[in-house]
Amino acid sequence: MASLEKKVMVMGIDGSGEKAVDRLRKILAKPGLTQMPCCFDALSARLIERAGFPVTFMSGFAVSAARLGLPDTGLISYGEMLDQGRNICAATGIPVIGDGDTGYGNAVNVKRTVAGYAQAGFAAVMIEDQVWPKRCGHTRGKAVVDHAEAMARVQAAVDARNEGADILILARTDARGTDGLDEALRRVEGFQRLGADILFLEAPKSEAEMRAFCSAVDRPTLANLVEQGETPLLAPAALEEIGYKLAAYPLTLLSVAMRAMEEALATFKDGRHPEALLTFAELRQRVGFEDYYSEEERYAGG
Repeated sequence: MASLEKKVMVMGIDGSGEKAVDRLRKILAKPGLTQMPCCFDALSARLIERAGFPVTFMSGFAVSAARLGLPDTGLISYGEMLDQGRNICAATGIPVIGDGDTGYGNAVNVKRTVAGYAQAGFAAVMIEDQVWPKRCGHTRGKAVVDHAEAMARVQAAVDARNEGADILILARTDARGTDGLDEALRRVEGFQRLGADILFLEAPKSEAEMRAFCSAVDRPTLANLVEQGETPLLAPAALEEIGYKLAAYPLTLLSVAMRAMEEALATFKDGRHPEALLTFAELRQRVGFEDYYSEEERYAGG
Protein backbone atom coordinates (compact mmCIF):
# COMPACT_ATOMS: atom_id res chain seq x y z
CA MET A 1 0.00 0.00 0.00
CA ALA A 2 1.28 3.43 -0.88
CA SER A 3 1.01 5.27 2.39
CA LEU A 4 0.73 4.76 6.11
CA GLU A 5 -2.86 5.94 6.30
CA LYS A 6 -3.93 3.23 3.85
CA LYS A 7 -2.30 0.62 6.04
CA VAL A 8 -4.48 1.60 8.98
CA MET A 9 -7.65 -0.31 8.15
CA VAL A 10 -10.95 0.39 9.86
CA MET A 11 -13.45 -2.47 10.15
CA GLY A 12 -12.00 -4.20 7.07
CA ILE A 13 -12.46 -1.21 4.76
CA ASP A 14 -9.57 -0.32 2.45
CA GLY A 15 -8.57 3.08 1.07
CA SER A 16 -11.13 2.78 -1.74
CA GLY A 17 -13.98 2.36 0.75
CA GLU A 18 -14.66 -1.22 -0.36
CA LYS A 19 -15.22 -3.73 2.41
CA ALA A 20 -13.00 -6.77 2.78
CA VAL A 21 -15.99 -9.09 2.52
CA ASP A 22 -16.93 -7.57 -0.84
CA ARG A 23 -13.37 -7.93 -2.12
CA LEU A 24 -13.45 -11.60 -1.12
CA ARG A 25 -16.76 -12.09 -2.90
CA LYS A 26 -15.17 -10.76 -6.09
CA ILE A 27 -12.23 -13.14 -5.73
CA LEU A 28 -14.58 -16.09 -5.28
CA ALA A 29 -16.66 -15.02 -8.30
CA LYS A 30 -13.64 -14.93 -10.61
CA PRO A 31 -12.87 -18.03 -12.68
CA GLY A 32 -9.91 -20.16 -11.67
CA LEU A 33 -7.98 -20.91 -8.51
CA THR A 34 -6.56 -18.35 -6.08
CA GLN A 35 -3.48 -19.30 -4.08
CA MET A 36 -3.66 -18.20 -0.45
CA PRO A 37 -0.48 -18.28 1.66
CA CYS A 38 -1.50 -18.14 5.31
CA CYS A 39 -0.36 -15.59 7.87
CA PHE A 40 0.21 -15.68 11.61
CA ASP A 41 0.83 -12.03 12.51
CA ALA A 42 0.60 -8.52 11.06
CA LEU A 43 4.04 -8.65 9.45
CA SER A 44 3.49 -11.95 7.68
CA ALA A 45 0.12 -10.68 6.40
CA ARG A 46 1.76 -7.53 5.06
CA LEU A 47 4.47 -9.55 3.29
CA ILE A 48 1.80 -11.73 1.66
CA GLU A 49 0.10 -8.60 0.34
CA ARG A 50 3.43 -7.13 -0.79
CA ALA A 51 4.12 -10.32 -2.78
CA GLY A 52 0.92 -9.74 -4.73
CA PHE A 53 -1.46 -12.30 -3.26
CA PRO A 54 -5.07 -11.03 -3.14
CA VAL A 55 -6.22 -12.86 0.01
CA THR A 56 -4.79 -14.54 3.10
CA PHE A 57 -5.92 -16.79 5.93
CA MET A 58 -5.04 -16.46 9.61
CA SER A 59 -3.92 -19.97 10.54
CA GLY A 60 -4.79 -21.12 14.06
CA PHE A 61 -1.86 -23.57 14.09
CA ALA A 62 0.56 -20.80 13.12
CA VAL A 63 -0.93 -18.20 15.50
CA SER A 64 -0.78 -20.62 18.43
CA ALA A 65 2.86 -21.35 17.62
CA ALA A 66 3.90 -17.74 17.03
CA ARG A 67 1.90 -16.07 19.80
CA LEU A 68 2.09 -18.71 22.55
CA GLY A 69 4.82 -21.11 21.46
CA LEU A 70 2.24 -23.89 21.90
CA PRO A 71 0.69 -26.56 19.67
CA ASP A 72 -2.67 -26.20 17.96
CA THR A 73 -4.57 -28.31 20.50
CA GLY A 74 -7.19 -25.84 21.73
CA LEU A 75 -4.84 -24.02 24.09
CA ILE A 76 -5.31 -20.62 22.47
CA SER A 77 -8.49 -18.74 23.36
CA TYR A 78 -11.13 -16.86 21.40
CA GLY A 79 -9.90 -13.56 22.83
CA GLU A 80 -6.29 -14.22 21.85
CA MET A 81 -7.26 -15.21 18.32
CA LEU A 82 -9.51 -12.17 17.99
CA ASP A 83 -6.76 -9.84 19.21
CA GLN A 84 -4.27 -11.31 16.73
CA GLY A 85 -6.87 -10.98 13.99
CA ARG A 86 -7.50 -7.30 14.65
CA ASN A 87 -3.81 -6.57 14.21
CA ILE A 88 -3.63 -8.65 11.04
CA CYS A 89 -6.71 -7.09 9.46
CA ALA A 90 -5.46 -3.60 10.32
CA ALA A 91 -2.04 -4.23 8.77
CA THR A 92 -3.14 -5.26 5.30
CA GLY A 93 -5.51 -4.15 2.58
CA ILE A 94 -6.28 -7.65 1.30
CA PRO A 95 -9.20 -9.68 2.69
CA VAL A 96 -8.35 -12.02 5.57
CA ILE A 97 -10.15 -15.26 6.42
CA GLY A 98 -10.01 -16.06 10.13
CA ASP A 99 -9.74 -19.44 11.80
CA GLY A 100 -12.69 -19.52 14.19
CA ASP A 101 -11.99 -23.09 15.33
CA THR A 102 -15.16 -24.70 16.74
CA GLY A 103 -16.73 -21.36 17.61
CA TYR A 104 -15.45 -21.76 21.20
CA GLY A 105 -18.55 -23.33 22.71
CA ASN A 106 -22.15 -24.07 21.82
CA ALA A 107 -24.20 -22.56 19.00
CA VAL A 108 -24.62 -19.28 20.89
CA ASN A 109 -20.84 -19.04 21.26
CA VAL A 110 -20.55 -19.65 17.52
CA LYS A 111 -22.79 -16.66 16.83
CA ARG A 112 -20.67 -14.49 19.12
CA THR A 113 -17.49 -15.67 17.43
CA VAL A 114 -18.85 -14.88 13.97
CA ALA A 115 -19.98 -11.41 15.06
CA GLY A 116 -16.66 -10.73 16.79
CA TYR A 117 -14.63 -11.75 13.74
CA ALA A 118 -16.78 -9.53 11.53
CA GLN A 119 -16.21 -6.56 13.84
CA ALA A 120 -12.46 -7.24 13.80
CA GLY A 121 -12.40 -6.82 10.02
CA PHE A 122 -12.26 -10.40 8.77
CA ALA A 123 -13.81 -11.12 5.38
CA ALA A 124 -14.74 -14.69 6.35
CA VAL A 125 -14.62 -16.95 9.39
CA MET A 126 -14.01 -20.69 9.42
CA ILE A 127 -16.16 -22.84 11.73
CA GLU A 128 -15.36 -26.54 12.09
CA ASP A 129 -17.00 -29.66 13.49
CA GLN A 130 -14.30 -30.97 15.82
CA VAL A 131 -14.88 -31.49 19.51
CA TRP A 132 -13.20 -29.02 21.88
CA PRO A 133 -10.31 -28.90 22.50
CA LYS A 134 -9.71 -29.19 18.77
CA ARG A 135 -6.58 -30.46 17.02
CA CYS A 136 -4.74 -29.60 13.85
CA GLY A 137 -6.51 -31.54 11.11
CA HIS A 138 -3.31 -33.32 10.09
CA THR A 139 -2.29 -34.52 13.55
CA ARG A 140 -3.46 -37.37 15.77
CA GLY A 141 -6.18 -37.36 18.40
CA LYS A 142 -8.90 -35.36 16.68
CA ALA A 143 -12.60 -36.18 17.01
CA VAL A 144 -15.76 -34.62 15.61
CA VAL A 145 -19.13 -33.81 17.11
CA ASP A 146 -22.16 -35.74 15.92
CA HIS A 147 -23.92 -34.78 12.69
CA ALA A 148 -26.69 -32.79 14.35
CA GLU A 149 -24.32 -30.65 16.38
CA ALA A 150 -22.15 -30.01 13.33
CA MET A 151 -25.21 -28.75 11.47
CA ALA A 152 -26.26 -26.62 14.43
CA ARG A 153 -22.89 -24.87 14.52
CA VAL A 154 -23.04 -23.94 10.85
CA GLN A 155 -26.69 -22.92 11.16
CA ALA A 156 -25.73 -20.58 14.01
CA ALA A 157 -22.89 -19.13 11.95
CA VAL A 158 -25.17 -18.57 8.96
CA ASP A 159 -27.80 -17.02 11.23
CA ALA A 160 -25.22 -14.61 12.64
CA ARG A 161 -24.31 -13.58 9.09
CA ASN A 162 -27.96 -13.18 8.09
CA GLU A 163 -28.71 -11.20 11.24
CA GLY A 164 -26.13 -8.54 10.44
CA ALA A 165 -22.57 -9.86 10.75
CA ASP A 166 -21.00 -8.71 7.47
CA ILE A 167 -18.82 -11.75 6.90
CA LEU A 168 -18.73 -14.95 4.85
CA ILE A 169 -18.98 -18.39 6.43
CA LEU A 170 -16.35 -21.02 5.68
CA ALA A 171 -17.71 -24.35 6.94
CA ARG A 172 -15.19 -27.14 7.59
CA THR A 173 -15.53 -30.82 8.38
CA ASP A 174 -12.84 -33.09 9.81
CA ALA A 175 -15.06 -36.15 9.54
CA ARG A 176 -12.95 -37.76 6.79
CA GLY A 177 -10.34 -38.76 9.33
CA THR A 178 -12.79 -40.03 11.94
CA ASP A 179 -15.98 -41.21 10.23
CA GLY A 180 -14.92 -41.76 6.61
CA LEU A 181 -15.40 -39.97 3.31
CA ASP A 182 -19.13 -40.63 2.97
CA GLU A 183 -19.93 -38.90 6.25
CA ALA A 184 -17.59 -36.03 5.40
CA LEU A 185 -19.38 -35.52 2.08
CA ARG A 186 -22.74 -35.75 3.84
CA ARG A 187 -21.65 -32.97 6.15
CA VAL A 188 -20.36 -30.56 3.48
CA GLU A 189 -23.55 -31.13 1.49
CA GLY A 190 -25.49 -30.24 4.64
CA PHE A 191 -23.37 -27.13 5.19
CA GLN A 192 -24.18 -26.07 1.64
CA ARG A 193 -27.91 -26.50 2.19
CA LEU A 194 -27.69 -24.37 5.33
CA GLY A 195 -26.13 -21.52 3.37
CA ALA A 196 -22.37 -21.66 4.02
CA ASP A 197 -20.47 -19.52 1.52
CA ILE A 198 -17.26 -21.61 1.25
CA LEU A 199 -16.80 -25.32 1.94
CA PHE A 200 -13.77 -27.16 3.28
CA LEU A 201 -13.31 -30.90 3.64
CA GLU A 202 -10.14 -31.33 5.69
CA ALA A 203 -7.49 -33.96 4.93
CA PRO A 204 -8.77 -35.89 1.92
CA LYS A 205 -6.25 -38.66 1.34
CA SER A 206 -6.12 -38.84 -2.46
CA GLU A 207 -6.81 -36.91 -5.62
CA ALA A 208 -9.90 -39.06 -6.11
CA GLU A 209 -11.27 -37.94 -2.74
CA MET A 210 -10.52 -34.32 -3.60
CA ARG A 211 -12.49 -34.73 -6.83
CA ALA A 212 -15.38 -36.37 -4.99
CA PHE A 213 -15.58 -33.38 -2.65
CA CYS A 214 -15.53 -30.73 -5.37
CA SER A 215 -18.08 -32.69 -7.43
CA ALA A 216 -20.47 -33.05 -4.49
CA VAL A 217 -21.01 -29.31 -3.97
CA ASP A 218 -21.51 -26.18 -6.04
CA ARG A 219 -20.07 -23.59 -3.66
CA PRO A 220 -16.46 -22.36 -3.63
CA THR A 221 -14.18 -24.97 -2.11
CA LEU A 222 -10.89 -24.72 -0.23
CA ALA A 223 -7.89 -27.05 -0.45
CA ASN A 224 -5.67 -27.12 2.64
CA LEU A 225 -2.12 -27.99 1.64
CA VAL A 226 0.14 -29.01 4.51
CA GLU A 227 3.63 -30.16 3.58
CA GLN A 228 3.99 -33.83 4.62
CA GLY A 229 0.33 -33.79 5.64
CA GLU A 230 -2.53 -36.15 4.73
CA THR A 231 -3.57 -34.41 1.50
CA PRO A 232 -1.63 -34.68 -1.79
CA LEU A 233 0.37 -31.50 -2.40
CA LEU A 234 -0.91 -30.87 -5.91
CA ALA A 235 0.16 -28.05 -8.21
CA PRO A 236 -2.19 -25.07 -8.60
CA ALA A 237 -3.14 -26.08 -12.14
CA ALA A 238 -4.21 -29.53 -10.94
CA LEU A 239 -6.22 -28.07 -8.06
CA GLU A 240 -7.99 -25.71 -10.44
CA GLU A 241 -8.83 -28.56 -12.82
CA ILE A 242 -10.31 -30.54 -9.93
CA GLY A 243 -12.54 -27.58 -9.10
CA TYR A 244 -11.02 -25.87 -6.09
CA LYS A 245 -11.41 -22.10 -5.74
CA LEU A 246 -8.89 -21.43 -2.93
CA ALA A 247 -5.58 -23.14 -2.16
CA ALA A 248 -4.44 -22.47 1.42
CA TYR A 249 -0.85 -23.03 2.54
CA PRO A 250 -1.29 -22.79 6.33
CA LEU A 251 2.21 -23.57 7.61
CA THR A 252 4.63 -22.77 4.80
CA LEU A 253 5.61 -19.27 5.90
CA LEU A 254 5.88 -20.28 9.55
CA SER A 255 8.03 -23.26 8.60
CA VAL A 256 10.45 -21.35 6.39
CA ALA A 257 10.70 -18.55 8.97
CA MET A 258 11.51 -21.02 11.77
CA ARG A 259 14.07 -22.78 9.57
CA ALA A 260 15.76 -19.47 8.73
CA MET A 261 15.88 -18.40 12.39
CA GLU A 262 17.31 -21.74 13.51
CA GLU A 263 20.00 -21.54 10.83
CA ALA A 264 20.87 -17.98 11.87
CA LEU A 265 21.10 -19.02 15.51
CA ALA A 266 23.34 -21.94 14.61
CA THR A 267 25.58 -19.53 12.71
CA PHE A 268 25.82 -17.26 15.77
CA LYS A 269 26.59 -20.29 17.95
CA ASP A 270 29.40 -21.19 15.55
CA GLY A 271 30.99 -17.76 16.04
CA ARG A 272 29.95 -16.39 12.68
CA HIS A 273 27.36 -13.84 11.56
CA PRO A 274 24.36 -14.77 9.39
CA GLU A 275 24.64 -13.56 5.81
CA ALA A 276 21.19 -14.22 4.32
CA LEU A 277 19.73 -10.92 5.48
CA LEU A 278 17.67 -8.08 4.16
CA THR A 279 19.63 -4.88 4.06
CA PHE A 280 18.80 -2.47 6.86
CA ALA A 281 17.15 -0.20 4.29
CA GLU A 282 15.00 -3.09 3.07
CA LEU A 283 14.08 -4.00 6.63
CA ARG A 284 13.02 -0.43 7.39
CA GLN A 285 10.96 -0.34 4.21
CA ARG A 286 9.18 -3.63 4.95
CA VAL A 287 7.97 -2.50 8.37
CA GLY A 288 6.87 0.94 7.15
CA PHE A 289 9.49 3.48 8.24
CA GLU A 290 9.43 5.34 4.91
CA ASP A 291 5.65 5.64 5.01
CA TYR A 292 5.90 6.88 8.59
CA TYR A 293 8.46 9.50 7.65
CA SER A 294 6.21 10.72 4.83
CA GLU A 295 3.32 11.11 7.24
CA GLU A 296 5.57 12.82 9.77
CA GLU A 297 6.64 15.38 7.18
CA ARG A 298 3.02 15.91 6.16
CA TYR A 299 2.21 17.24 9.62
CA ALA A 300 5.52 18.97 10.35
CA GLY A 301 5.13 22.46 11.73
CA GLY A 302 1.62 21.87 13.12
